[in-house]
Parts: sequence; structure tokens; C-alpha cells
Amino acid sequence: MAQAYKIDAHTHILPEKWPDLRERYGYGGFIRLEHHRPNYARMMMDDRFFREIYKNCWNPEARMEEMDKQGIQMQVLSTVPVMFSYWAKGEDAHDLSKLLNDDIAKTVQDNPDRFLALGTLPMQSPHLAVKELERCVNDLGLSGVQIGSHVNDWNLDAPELYEVFAAAETLGAAVFVHPWDMMGQAEMQKYWLPWLVGMPAEMSRAICSLIFGGVLERLPELRIAFAHGGGSFPATLGRIEHGFNVRPDLCAVDNPVNPREYIKRMYFDSGVHDASVMRWLVDYVGADRIIMGSDYPFPLGEHEPGQLIESLDFTEDEKEMMLASNALDWLGVSKEVLV
Repeated sequence: MAQAYKIDAHTHILPEKWPDLRERYGYGGFIRLEHHRPNYARMMMDDRFFREIYKNCWNPEARMEEMDKQGIQMQVLSTVPVMFSYWAKGEDAHDLSKLLNDDIAKTVQDNPDRFLALGTLPMQSPHLAVKELERCVNDLGLSGVQIGSHVNDWNLDAPELYEVFAAAETLGAAVFVHPWDMMGQAEMQKYWLPWLVGMPAEMSRAICSLIFGGVLERLPELRIAFAHGGGSFPATLGRIEHGFNVRPDLCAVDNPVNPREYIKRMYFDSGVHDASVMRWLVDYVGADRIIMGSDYPFPLGEHEPGQLIESLDFTEDEKEMMLASNALDWLGVSKEVLV
């Protein structure tokens, strides 16, 4: 049997180096890389250790070697979410977004048969975010953007953010929503709980905000996907729908449409790490709504991208959709790459 074509739609990458942002902007809080030994670097937030990364987080050649070993033909690149820097001044986050987007675009341009990419935006300054979104699509040739699950005090239904989503729909740009700055971090610092509990909750927060706020209703052509299988949203949709029905005075104030009506309007990546959950998610939202995404190259991701999908008793057509063609539909990319 021929090897399945696989597109990993959820991967992260950084430049190998970038300017000292504290020096560039005049204040701290930004991430810097400390290349402290061959092939490894520390991500440092000022002088505080954040994470150690291997060269596959910045080196396209190292990534492609691992892709070949994993049977991955193509990756969709996006920045590491901590780089969003929504807390920073808008003009500084815009400058940083341009640095990141230029680097990611060059990686795609140098390896167009192996990579597609999503840009990042200064979402705290929506007019600058729209400007950078237009540059990402029109000048850099990126397929869309990755955004966080909220922007400081704004949930994704904030009126200030609507122009960004509207511009994405107009431009035909895909949107990938990734959890970041997880709720409750200060109250659950042990056991990696922000990543294990906060991230799934952040996804439900984002999806509910977009539905209840009427963003998806007003923008029916917006192609939007959510990381980590949609987090806790799919499993709690029954509760969300019930709340909508019994307390419309609280839930239906901005959009009278049942939340369940949007389940076929969204894409969810396959990062659920459990065979039973994977089967259930496909039954629940449909095989045409799942995109394979591993969260490469980080340890909480799927270490053999696509293995969960391939190991289950889906039809060959369902597997092909989830492993490759759904990602292209979401990104608005021609399926000729699969030939």
C-alpha cells in the first residue's frame, strides 16, 4: 500500500536568532534565545528560564530530516504562542510580528514543497493587525494566521477584534486559534496544570466567545480551526447548548442561533492523544472537520504525527481527509500538492 500523504497542520517554529527586544523596545518581558550548547537553546523571558528547545525548533533542515523519518510530506508552520506578546505596546508587537513573519515566509519560500505557514499578528492593536494580515497574505504569500485564545482582557467576541476576523474572511486567510496565557495560571502552578487544564479550557473560551458573540454568524465564509481537538468544547457542547436553551437571557444576548449549528463550520486538529476520544470526535463533528496536527516539536504533542488517525478503523477516504485534504481545504490551498 502506498504511503499516505500527511500534512501536519499544527507545528511551531522560531527564527534561529533575533534582535535583543528589551534593547530594541526599551522594556522587558520578551523572549530571547540563549544558544548555550550545540544544537540546543534556552528560551528566556528576560533572565527567567522558560523552555529549552532543540534545533528542530529553528532549523528547517533538521525539521525536514525528522519529517522524512515520520512520513510527513508537509508541515504548516506557526510561531510559538509565547511570542504573540499581546501585552506589549501595539507598535512593538507589530514590529516583532514582522520579524517573525519574514523569517517564516523565507522558510516556506526556500522549501515550498515541504512547508506552508501561518503568520502572527499584533492583535492588541487591531488596525495594525489588519495591516500585517494583509501583508502576510498579499506580500508574503502565507496561508493565514495563528492567533491566541484571547487578547489580554478581550475575548474573541470583543467588538475591537471583529475587523481582524472580517479582513481574514475577505482575504481568504485561514485562522488557527491556539491557547495561550492560560486562565488560572496563578492559582494552579503545580503539576503543569496550566497546560493540562488551562489549555483545554482556553479553547472552549475562544469557541464559545466566537459563537455567542455572533462572529461566526456574521462571517459565514471564515475558515477557522482550533488546536488540541477544540479542547474541552466538543465534550461540553451538550452543557453549552443546554445553557443556551434554559438561560437565553444570559447566553443568547448577541446571537440567537443554537451553538450546535456551528459544529460543521469549524475545523479541529487531531491532538487528543486518546483512541476513544478520536473516534468520538470524528463521530461528533465529522471526518471532514478534522485536520491532523501534532504540536511538533514539543513534548505535549503527538510524537508520531498522524499515528493515532492511522491506527484506527476509519475508512481510507476518512483517513485521507484527516491526514491531508482537510488541511488544504481549511488553508485554501489547491489539492494539486497531493498528486
